[in-house]
Amino acid sequence: MLPFFCSNAGPNPPSVIALRVNQPTPAIVSQEAVRRLPRPALLLLCLAYVVPGFLGREPWKNADVAGFGYMSALARGATSWLQPQLLGQDSASQSLLPYWLGAWAMKLSPSWVAADFAARIPFLLLLALTLAATWYAVYYLARGPQAQPVSFAFGGEARPTDYARAIADGALLALIASLGLLQLSHETTPALAQLGFCTLCFFGLAALPYRPIAAIAGLSIGLGGLGLSGAPALATLIGLGGALVQVQAIDGIESGVRARTGVWVILAISVLMGLGSWALGLWHWRVVWPDANWAEWHSLGQLWLWFCWPAGPLALWTLWRWRRQRWSRHLALPLLFAGVGFAGSLSSAGSDRALLLALPAIAALAAFSLPTLSRSLSALIDWFTLLFFSGGALFFWVYWVAAQSGVPNAAAASVARRFPGFIPSFSILPFLLACLATLAWIWLVRWRTGRQRAAIWKSLVLPASGTALCWLLAMTLWLPLADYTRSYAPLMRELSTHIQPKACVQVHAMTRAQIAALQFHAGLDLEPATWQAKCPWLLVNASAIEPARLQQASDLRHWTLVQTIQRPADRQESVLLFRRIASEPTP
Repeated sequence: MLPFFCSNAGPNPPSVIALRVNQPTPAIVSQEAVRRLPRPALLLLCLAYVVPGFLGREPWKNADVAGFGYMSALARGATSWLQPQLLGQDSASQSLLPYWLGAWAMKLSPSWVAADFAARIPFLLLLALTLAATWYAVYYLARGPQAQPVSFAFGGEARPTDYARAIADGALLALIASLGLLQLSHETTPALAQLGFCTLCFFGLAALPYRPIAAIAGLSIGLGGLGLSGAPALATLIGLGGALVQVQAIDGIESGVRARTGVWVILAISVLMGLGSWALGLWHWRVVWPDANWAEWHSLGQLWLWFCWPAGPLALWTLWRWRRQRWSRHLALPLLFAGVGFAGSLSSAGSDRALLLALPAIAALAAFSLPTLSRSLSALIDWFTLLFFSGGALFFWVYWVAAQSGVPNAAAASVARRFPGFIPSFSILPFLLACLATLAWIWLVRWRTGRQRAAIWKSLVLPASGTALCWLLAMTLWLPLADYTRSYAPLMRELSTHIQPKACVQVHAMTRAQIAALQFHAGLDLEPATWQAKCPWLLVNASAIEPARLQQASDLRHWTLVQTIQRPADRQESVLLFRRIASEPTP
């Protein structure tokens, strides 16, 4: 048996490359099929996906602006670093590290950098880390002997390193194409931090036989980051499950003292993470199961289907075609992480943010389906993707032109009816970026249909590029509308016509997101509504008003209603603005 950790383990451990198992593999791949995807093109695609959504926008409701509110409170010194609060309310996620990262970025950034953009910088890097860690994790999984394609009798099969690189490229493309990753991965929330650290754990476990030092470092940072990001239970499951997969690898492939040492290292890191999280009070029982009825489970199934599209169906195909090797590392590790994500979603009443953790693993499984796809199925994926995303891009352009010019009339009327009060604006730089992205899509379609037909990653180029294109168009052409519909800025502008910045305002039944928006957009000095407070203004969340509790908090006989202010994009959300009667003493 070969040692699991080679003393000279590098990118190409000869002992691992030389190993072949007798179990059949469904992958029949020639060297021509693993031709290199151009690195500049792949990096530009990642850049076009990662950067839009972090630049030039307002904080969005609800989790995004609420997370920014906790970071801002920490940066101002208005709350404890070990128990962040927003006007006396604890964080819903019970996390620490994501808020620390945003607060540190705000404190370290120059004064000319907007506070909300500074808070997004660590999360932009976390998304980039997610993409990079997914690529390297799948690369090392594909290097395993059981993941390798069939050896040809007279040579010509794909070389192990080239095959692993092609599979890793496919996994990265599958992850970018995943619909569930789009919005949630561009918000300043603990969910994105959990995704980044979870993917780092994925890399650590995958790279352990090849890069033990880097793998252990990744595991330590990943498990510790998960614990500090409000997911110590998931981190514990990943650590224990990873140790179990490692034991299976020892029994099924290789053995040795170093291999067993790796298992003990994983367990030790998991125990230290758990103890540290317990000491900081981060362990909380928050399990909420879905209701036992058909409607609830039907809704959950729909969420899982669209959230994991298009990688989900390909992952299921992988499990079927590779079913004889179901205990291999390249299947067992992704199944572990996908299972943790689905279990987290299920135990939190179908939370899409918990399901986010499963996407890198699902993308990894999807990548291993590429060597097994028939030419007709690949062509079907290409044509469906071409029509879907070309139609999506055309939709964005037609309605943007209609909003700007009024032509076509039907599209312009639809925009005005759906978004009353929205005033379109034009900016030259977003327009040029949208034009360049559209021209790149047209060139890519011609390139895909005319060349590179043998590459195994070809079926995921159009889905990933089309997803990035539509996201970029939404974050350039339609960014003003996104801010109008998804931020509290319009409501706060209306409120600012009645209250000056830094005014003392009592608040009642306000959500965390509303409190953060009042502090950021309106610059108000907020206090909870109490009988003792003497602020001249009172704001009440009309959609969550409880008259009895409001009367207990403040005597309404001393207040007069000034205005009911609605959020333009959501008429169900409004606030009541009261002013203290002049006869009452004020500060």
